[in-house]
Amino acid sequence: MTGIILGLIVLMILAYFGWSIVWVAPIAAGIVALGGGLDLFDSYTNVYMSGFVAFAKQWFPVFMLGAIFGKLMEVTSMASSVSMMIGKILGEKRAILGIILAAAILTYGGVSLFVVVFAVYPLALSLFKRANIARRLIPPTIALGAFTFTMSALPGSPQIQNLIPMKYFDTTPMAAPIMGIIASLIMLVGGYFYLKYREEYFKKLGEFYDEPDGEHKGNIDEKVPNFILSLLPLLCVVVLLNVFSIEIINALLCGILTILILNIHRFKDFIKAINAGAQGSIIAIINTSAAVGFGSVVKAVPGFHTLTDLLLGVKGNPLISEAIAVNLLAGATGSASGGMGIALEALGTQYKEIALHQNISLELLHRVASISSGGLDALPHNGAVLTLLVITGMSHKKSYLDICVVAVIIPIIALIVGLIVAYFGIY
Repeated sequence: MTGIILGLIVLMILAYFGWSIVWVAPIAAGIVALGGGLDLFDSYTNVYMSGFVAFAKQWFPVFMLGAIFGKLMEVTSMASSVSMMIGKILGEKRAILGIILAAAILTYGGVSLFVVVFAVYPLALSLFKRANIARRLIPPTIALGAFTFTMSALPGSPQIQNLIPMKYFDTTPMAAPIMGIIASLIMLVGGYFYLKYREEYFKKLGEFYDEPDGEHKGNIDEKVPNFILSLLPLLCVVVLLNVFSIEIINALLCGILTILILNIHRFKDFIKAINAGAQGSIIAIINTSAAVGFGSVVKAVPGFHTLTDLLLGVKGNPLISEAIAVNLLAGATGSASGGMGIALEALGTQYKEIALHQNISLELLHRVASISSGGLDALPHNGAVLTLLVITGMSHKKSYLDICVVAVIIPIIALIVGLIVAYFGIY
């Protein structure tokens, strides 16, 4: 147990200081292996790499196609078209709500979280300027729309955080829809009213919109395609995945093909965009696979049985144990998919067996795992949070408190409410 705890601490601290999990995870795994009395070389070449490769083999096509889909949406300006239309419909008086919904629609349509940040940021600058809202609220507003309910709670989401549990519990993206919708509403409504409160708070302090420097100004003057046409690729992915139960790989391929056909006049940009998307997906899949490889070593040491007994021994049902395990590991790795991958790779089989024995729906295990991954994952060392702050030109000091409230605290509250709802058999 000591080795496992030390390994997690090393992983979390080094990731917090910005060290890549690609090489931090093997170091942390080595600490776990030594603490558990395992052979160091064998633990890396066999145990660690087996977990790493197995996850990459299972999920790389989804990561790659998702990244290509998002990059094509960005390059063809379809993502910007959707964002701008929502901004025009809601207007400057509802600037915060407009940005939340723009980010949410893109995320729910299958666009990568990182691409959503790039696509929505220029619109956020424009609307916040007209509404004279403190610019420090742009990062938490985008985070609420992209990093919370559409990523983990809303049924049918094509985001990886909603797809990973399917492998372990034989479920669909629509698992536990009532629970997912309730949790989503808590995140959306709670986060929105919190941000409106903060908007008024800063105005009373005399803090209004301030112009960013040239590096972070963004550009919203680009010519964008028709809004309805821009929605078609997003609808294609969501409808094929959830209505026709098409595999996510095929749904993403159809979405990509739709983008290519609708923008055939821009065919010269296609290769560059596809290359960029594919290359970006490699970083994402390797980071997550590294976290899963670490989990494989944790699972191999004798102390894991003690940890398993502690987590599975949490009073109540396996849903509470699963919620705690996924949240803690997502926080330790700074990754929703990484933390969930570790937890389910290590404990998924046991949770499934207990649930079947206790007649608990596997859909609930799926939704609890998904929602739990979107809680402590957004701690300061989270990659998406760091990217968001860099793109918007903000610092942790200025914006992280509000990001923490909308992307960590409120999602955990939503998870607790979801567990209560599940207790009464509503899902």
